[in-house]
Amino acid sequence: MRESRWRAGFHVFNYTFLCLISIACVLPMVHVLALSLSSNAAASAGIVRLWPIGFNTTSYSYVMEQAAFINSFVISLKRVAIGVSINILLTILLAYPLSKESHKFKSRTIYAWFFVFTMLFGGGLIPAYMVIRTTGLLDSIWALVLPGAVPVFSAILLLNFFRGLPKELEEAAFIDGAGHFTTLFRIFLPLSTPAIATIVLLSSVGHWNSWFDGLIYMNSPDHYPLQSYLQTIVIQKNFSGLTDLNSEMLRQISDRTVKAAQIFLGALPVLVVYPFLQKYFMKGIVMGSVKE
Repeated sequence: MRESRWRAGFHVFNYTFLCLISIACVLPMVHVLALSLSSNAAASAGIVRLWPIGFNTTSYSYVMEQAAFINSFVISLKRVAIGVSINILLTILLAYPLSKESHKFKSRTIYAWFFVFTMLFGGGLIPAYMVIRTTGLLDSIWALVLPGAVPVFSAILLLNFFRGLPKELEEAAFIDGAGHFTTLFRIFLPLSTPAIATIVLLSSVGHWNSWFDGLIYMNSPDHYPLQSYLQTIVIQKNFSGLTDLNSEMLRQISDRTVKAAQIFLGALPVLVVYPFLQKYFMKGIVMGSVKE
């Protein structure tokens, strides 16, 4: 079918607009990378834009030798591994029963609104801190993963995805003698790869980029996750370790180049993982939200 001029013009405008938005999102990261690979003089003069000037990798060598950076990086990896596993397990166990009709799961509506209520209203920062302190979770990895153990938004996505699966599959499994757990883990989950991948991506990015909870729940900087550590570096500008470097290295790096290198390394894992999950992310979002 031939498109009208208005529709063809809309497509041109739409693609152009989306390309401009994409470029606006990419350019800051390109600038940070260029700054991290530039010399001290170029960075201090503020002449670095989208291409390194006085190319060198000394800032990355310096960052990788910092025990505090490596320690916070490992803590963030541990947080993502534990947090995402808990998120996925609890999301699945929550979404499956809530995907049933009310005549199969009595009081389903009450339970559903109970969880939706938590998305709209929260107890606040002080009550949350008091709960974490009272339960003895302060200064531990569990203070970073347990408060957000049940991502309700992800549960709603998976719930709607489960509802879109053919009911005949579940009925056939029950006829063959399968129980709810067998039906869930051997039939529903293998068919829900796009939705699961979407939840994994959302949870991973959420845990990796979270920084505020590390500042309030960790008593020692040695227990900071990566983003909390980077926040203290960017805000407090604590680069006292630079004074211990030899004169040759000091001529090649500065606090700006080191800061840029740390920020880029902090964003690198998400940049690497996201392209592999993007197709599942788009499919999971659409199939988990749009219904007939």
